Amino acid sequence: MSLDLLGSAADGMAAQRSALDVYARNVAAAQAAGPRGRYARSVPIFALVRDRNGVRRLRFLGARSDPKRGVNMVAEMVAVLDASRAYAADAALFSIGKHAIERTIAVEQP
Repeated sequence: MSLDLLGSAADGMAAQRSALDVYARNVAAAQAAGPRGRYARSVPIFALVRDRNGVRRLRFLGARSDPKRGVNMVAEMVAVLDASRAYAADAALFSIGKHAIERTIAVEQP
């Protein structure tokens, strides 16, 4: 096991947190626009980029506006639930990886 597991889980948590921010902004803007108002939905953009060591990492690049689609509150809430579940899964993976590393270190100690 290497620290790549922890890095991947941390990247996933950061990506899901960024997506949650975008979805929360969509919901807030749609609420502020009111029932007759229309707000163009923002969509998070992610990319795999290489860091200084050549390792591919997931990065949040921002959000783009989708003027063709307004905010659908049910769809946004489903997206929020999906992102929060993915965040929880990444956090659990990080915790498992951390525990495995701690146990490996403990085995090496006299």
